[in-house]
Amino acid sequence: MKRISGDTVKWGVIGAGDVCEVKSAPAMYKIEHSKITAVMRRNGEKAADFAKRHNIEKWYTDADQLINDPEVNAVYIATPPISHTELAEKVAKAGKPAYVEKPMAKTYAECQSMVETFKKYDQPLYIAYYRRALPNFLKVKELIESGVIGDVRMVNIEMIKPVKPNVITHLENNWRVDPEVAGGGYFYDLASHQFDYLDFLLGPVSGAKGYSLNQTGNYAADDMTVASFSFPNKVVGTGVWCYTAGETVSKEQTTIIGSKGHIVYGTFENSIVSWETDSGVKESIDFKMPQHIQEPLIRQVVDELLGRGKCVSTGVSAARTNQVLEMISG
Repeated sequence: MKRISGDTVKWGVIGAGDVCEVKSAPAMYKIEHSKITAVMRRNGEKAADFAKRHNIEKWYTDADQLINDPEVNAVYIATPPISHTELAEKVAKAGKPAYVEKPMAKTYAECQSMVETFKKYDQPLYIAYYRRALPNFLKVKELIESGVIGDVRMVNIEMIKPVKPNVITHLENNWRVDPEVAGGGYFYDLASHQFDYLDFLLGPVSGAKGYSLNQTGNYAADDMTVASFSFPNKVVGTGVWCYTAGETVSKEQTTIIGSKGHIVYGTFENSIVSWETDSGVKESIDFKMPQHIQEPLIRQVVDELLGRGKCVSTGVSAARTNQVLEMISG
């Protein structure tokens, strides 16, 4: 697979909205041998403002111009899922690697198309499932692999939230609950992180079934999903994603149960990892997160593009997550 020429990743950023402001874009110009060369938004005033505040030389209102800018050698796509496939495939055809926000696309079929296009043009494709590189999630992986809780038996995901979950920044036009734009609702937006991490932790899901429906009619997407799933190593899982509950039962945690103990962690609302074993060990660590939450994963992307490392989140792994979401939600 091709790598970029030169010693610096020169990013072009498409869709410089809320996610870019703190989570990702600043990391791209703070990491060694990485800079943002150009930014694009359809609103020229907002594009110019973002560029000025982040000391970016160029801005565009047309994605094609950014993609084909000869000074840009890698592209970050931070738009809603509806445009991921079209934009990413243009990047591949331009002979450049892409780093794409999650969920990877609206559908598994679109994900497959993206993977095949980047394979055809021999370009790397990365997806922003940044939890794979964060210290709290790496700690869970370390505990599992070192056998602290014995053999993993099952996983239980609990995501029980009121109609307006505080894990989301609500916009006036909330595309996250518009299936035509996002592929699904909060289940797609949030459970995608959970299932991608389980793929990283336990391997690809081998089977999944679920039931999904809209209980409240507050928006077009389903707001209640329950699921069961399994892994090739005989680990089984259950999950509930409810966005219709009262405040008193609000809960977000994942429990991994083993033959000698269990681990509990939060995916969104805290960075605490707790574990307890049959031998009497009972520990808990609250990890400090990086200022720019995507920085550890973006650093992996930069290192791989410069031929000095490997990124753990690819189009191939992320496509599997979309497949699981479809298996569950139908």
